[in-house]
Amino acid sequence: MPETKPRDVQVYPIATDTTVLRSRSWTRLRFEIEYALAKGTTANTYLIKGDKIALVDPPGETFTEIFLKSLQQRFDVKEIDYVILGHVNPNRAATLKALLELAPQITFVCSNPGAKSLRAALENPELPVMVMRGEETLDLGKGHDLEFIPTPNPRYPDLLCTYDPQTEILYTDKLFAAHICGDQVFDEGWEIFNEDRRYYFDCIIAPHARQVETALDKLSDLSVRMYATGHGPLVRYSLIELTEFYRQWCQEQASQETSVALIYASAYGSTATLAQAIARGMTKAGVAVESINCEFAEPEEIRAAVEKASGFVIGSPTLGGHAPTPVQVALGIVLSTATNNKLAGVFGSFGWSGEAVDIIEGKLKDAGYRFGFDTIRVKFKPDDATLQMCEEAGTDFAQALKKAKKVRTPSQSATTTEQAVGRVVGSLCILTAKQGDISSAMLASWVSQASFNPPGLTIAVAKDRAVESLTHSGSKFALNVLKEGNHIGLMKHFLKPFGPGQNRFDGVASKEGENGSPVLNDALAYLECSVKNRMEVGDHWLVYATVDNGKVLDAKGITAVHHRKSGNHY
Repeated sequence: MPETKPRDVQVYPIATDTTVLRSRSWTRLRFEIEYALAKGTTANTYLIKGDKIALVDPPGETFTEIFLKSLQQRFDVKEIDYVILGHVNPNRAATLKALLELAPQITFVCSNPGAKSLRAALENPELPVMVMRGEETLDLGKGHDLEFIPTPNPRYPDLLCTYDPQTEILYTDKLFAAHICGDQVFDEGWEIFNEDRRYYFDCIIAPHARQVETALDKLSDLSVRMYATGHGPLVRYSLIELTEFYRQWCQEQASQETSVALIYASAYGSTATLAQAIARGMTKAGVAVESINCEFAEPEEIRAAVEKASGFVIGSPTLGGHAPTPVQVALGIVLSTATNNKLAGVFGSFGWSGEAVDIIEGKLKDAGYRFGFDTIRVKFKPDDATLQMCEEAGTDFAQALKKAKKVRTPSQSATTTEQAVGRVVGSLCILTAKQGDISSAMLASWVSQASFNPPGLTIAVAKDRAVESLTHSGSKFALNVLKEGNHIGLMKHFLKPFGPGQNRFDGVASKEGENGSPVLNDALAYLECSVKNRMEVGDHWLVYATVDNGKVLDAKGITAVHHRKSGNHY
């Protein structure tokens, strides 16, 4: 979607002495999997003016100039006493340095891991920092006696929530957020945000479900009337519902029978980004992920996760031709703990040579481990296509684990109910989609017309399909209806296994439709569609889309139909 609005800062009072400054980007901000819906985002900063003044979570360098300008228009920045950081992102360094130049008296407030990262990011070991471990408070006056709750997880080991008992606002940073930009400050009509919130959870929170559930327990004793999130709309109207959703989603992760230990370290953030994309692919395929940042994990935590898991994946940057020491230690634990019948994977980002990835791969091969995907090597920062490839690799890994488990489970005959469900027939279609450099496709038979005006249809998309990530609200796709007597070749092509990132359209005659999706030349007809909504239905997403354009390519042809004998498989 082209950018139609310039970046800006929306300022709005939200409670007594409290204002939000929402730095807004209307298009995708960064190449990270959680931004993939490309709905823009807001970087939410909060200003609390008691007898002393605190600024909570200044934005990253993308917004430094417009944010400071907006701030200076409203009060004398030199009066700021504290800058509170829910987590320390090196991307914020430019803004923090600019604030220090204007107000050198600022004291920073963060967790202990955050303090170490902050001093490194600002290259100042003497930086004045108040470290909050969970028992300290900060009195700003006028009743704003702030409390602090550490809520660490492997991706954000320094995560810190801040609670203001005066306004009953909980500043949650990454928790309960969503990457969506708009004029709404609060979440009235909150159902419209459900898909975005769930996607954000699946990308950011799901790999850390155990730690997040612990955080929810810590926060449950507070009397909260608003979540002041780091991104997206503030949570006021759906406070109870979203909290319950988080618990439910965390418990769904914990209840998965199969799990993977995802162990990594990241020098500049790129390897962590790859880890997040791989984890997203695994969780969407119904496999739990225990994400472990080995820079902050105890050896016993790594050992326990590896023992419990059905497989493991190790990610590493390359520093001076080697893996960093925490990764080497973790690899040693894995080699001494994991039996070689467990599935393995290796990935990493590097600046020049990438020896660490090769060393880890070699040691695992020498030990006799099988690999769930080809080793992933990424030079510098990943792009959209690379992240899609990583997500597909994670899904392939998860499917291989589940398939191995099914082999050991005796097959069950279809029940009479399942036999009856299997008699529901559907037309055979190929769903195709393309967004930027990413394209994908799948064979679809659970398709039904859903509305006359506007003309619309529903398609059931399995959660572990690669094309699933291209079928969110606002996405475009083409539905290619197959022709009886001419469908076997296309079916076989799109049913065969594809490697992560492999072009699904090699060897298939196609052209680009008006909405950019591939249209198959040998289809009976095609429909160009826009996704309007989707609903989670067990192991599938039910996608509702309206038809924008279409054409019958063979007026005399007959639609190919899929006849089944059971409703427990395709």
